[in-house]
Amino acid sequence: MNDSDFDVPAGIDVLRVFCGPDGRHGNALGVVRDGRTYPDRASRQELARRLGFSETVFVDDPERGHVDIYTPGLRLPFAGHPLVGTAWLLDLEILELPVGEVFARQDGEFSWITARPEWAPPRTLERYESAAEVEALTGPPPGEGWLYVWAWEDEAAGRVRARAFPRRDDNIVEDEATGAAALLLSAELGRALNITQGRGSQILTAPAPDGTVEIGGRVALAAVRARR
Repeated sequence: MNDSDFDVPAGIDVLRVFCGPDGRHGNALGVVRDGRTYPDRASRQELARRLGFSETVFVDDPERGHVDIYTPGLRLPFAGHPLVGTAWLLDLEILELPVGEVFARQDGEFSWITARPEWAPPRTLERYESAAEVEALTGPPPGEGWLYVWAWEDEAAGRVRARAFPRRDDNIVEDEATGAAALLLSAELGRALNITQGRGSQILTAPAPDGTVEIGGRVALAAVRARR
């Protein structure tokens, strides 16, 4: 992803969420700070489609952390990278979603949220034998439904190589960094993970005894050309 590629309407912040250790990569996220400028679902869906990011967030109440999340083709009750990015941008400790309250915190260079696995939309988690097999994929494997392929890079250290393929009709062929899928994988394996996804994005996870999972990563503002 090249920051100079972004050309968005004024009033929208563009972030890169789950950046790698070198500050590069991360999944693009659009954040509309004043959701009143797009007052209904139809206008929000249309903006999300035009922006073409994997998700766009509309902030309806910045003090209470009430947010609304859209992909280019549908509305989501929960998603990982939009919440990590929005919490970082607005310095929020709680975000309100249809699924419930999501707690957020900052820890040095990392922004974290705490969520429950049952909040995440269903994904197929498919283990490959090696990280090289994951990296060798040139596109989504045949099939239908949201697919997260992964392999151990170093099982003892909890290091995972992963890629994500939505396999839906919205022009998002591959998702660069997917917090919800990382959440599900961490819950399934029952351990903390250090995931490298896409071209070099990094996602950290930490499951808790109460069944929740923390998802963390670096967030950065992307350079944009504002269109007025």
